[in-house]
Amino acid sequence: MSQVLRGGITRLDVMTKFTLATLALASGVYTYIGVRSLLEGSPIEVFLAAIVYSAAVSVAIFAFWTYLMRFLPHVRQASSRRLMYVAMFIGSLMILAMSAWLNAAALAGAAALQQHMANSTDQFQQSLDRAHGNALAAQGLLPDIQLASRRFAILSDQERQSGALTGTSGSGTVVQLTAQMSAQLNALAGEVDASRDRIKTLFESGSKTLERMRQLTSGAGPIDERTNEFAAETVVLTGIIADLQQTSIAPAVKRTAEDLSKSFIAPAADGRTANLAERQNQVVGKVEQSIKAQSQALAMAADDILSRPEVKPVRFVPLSTAEAVIQYGTDFLPSWAGAISLDLMPAVLIFIHSIVFEAIRRDEGDARDEDGMSAGEVMRALKIYNNMQALETRPLSSQPHVVLEKSASVEAPAPGVEKPPGNVASINPAAGFNR
Repeated sequence: MSQVLRGGITRLDVMTKFTLATLALASGVYTYIGVRSLLEGSPIEVFLAAIVYSAAVSVAIFAFWTYLMRFLPHVRQASSRRLMYVAMFIGSLMILAMSAWLNAAALAGAAALQQHMANSTDQFQQSLDRAHGNALAAQGLLPDIQLASRRFAILSDQERQSGALTGTSGSGTVVQLTAQMSAQLNALAGEVDASRDRIKTLFESGSKTLERMRQLTSGAGPIDERTNEFAAETVVLTGIIADLQQTSIAPAVKRTAEDLSKSFIAPAADGRTANLAERQNQVVGKVEQSIKAQSQALAMAADDILSRPEVKPVRFVPLSTAEAVIQYGTDFLPSWAGAISLDLMPAVLIFIHSIVFEAIRRDEGDARDEDGMSAGEVMRALKIYNNMQALETRPLSSQPHVVLEKSASVEAPAPGVEKPPGNVASINPAAGFNR
């Protein structure tokens, strides 16, 4: 099995290198796309800076995984292997920091910006609806105001025609007072009714602006241009919402209602007789009480409207593609997974190599590495052997006299000592070997 595994590793070596290079190149391309959205300056400066950065990222990724692919599967000691895994973990974090998030920005940056615009559109829609509701709330007071105005007008007509209040018909003090109250309430009703057209116009304008914002969100074209147009529309819509809040007639209703009771001045009775004057005073007092009650009711209704929380202006913050991907990361998990996998896929190949080499070592045993020799190791061994042979067969005349005597003494072994084999050469540490 070990021979098959070694053969497979050898045959896949080129494919492994090609895979690492392709992944590094792809990561560099997407890094270039992502980093361009973050750079500012002239087009040439942005282009050169993005190219240099993406090229550095590609080289770093290729070198990092190549180093690990070359060394980690052959490390046996547990402590050294743990250190290699720590190095791989730190390098992976660095790759995520310098490349993966930019890859995600390139993959899902436009979609993330569209998501940002869609969320902002929903927020503006809610703000417009609340402002419109607050402005229309004062319109709910219109029926009460009109009813009170008609009631005073009816009393004035009845008093003029049949003396329903004082018992004496004619246009006297009571008639003038009730007619005056009816006229004031009718004027207030006219103001409330007039504000309805203004509110309707502003709301329709805001709705059209929202429609244009939705079209920019889901439309076609470069995302940067659409984002700029979207930001311009948000400014217009913010102004419309502010106008709607100022158009509310509730403050005016409250002021008018308070003025009805505070500025009430009872007219002097003009009856020709004391009895008629007394009746007029009684009716005027009742009218004053009715006006105060109506004023309090309108003021309380206006306070309920004014107590509603004010619509806070929504502020659209433009984002870059990288910022949008990070802010809406949970909505684009597949894109994040793809960007991270693009950079960390070689780790899986390294694990596969480690498993295969471990299987080879188990199958062949520990002696396999000592027995196996490369061609270069064989050539070096032959060269050492030839040097040894040359040293052994060197002419005796070229050796010093001391060496000859020593050789003679070595050739004559002591009695009882076996003579060493002739194929074993002695090695002189001082002479060394000539490589």
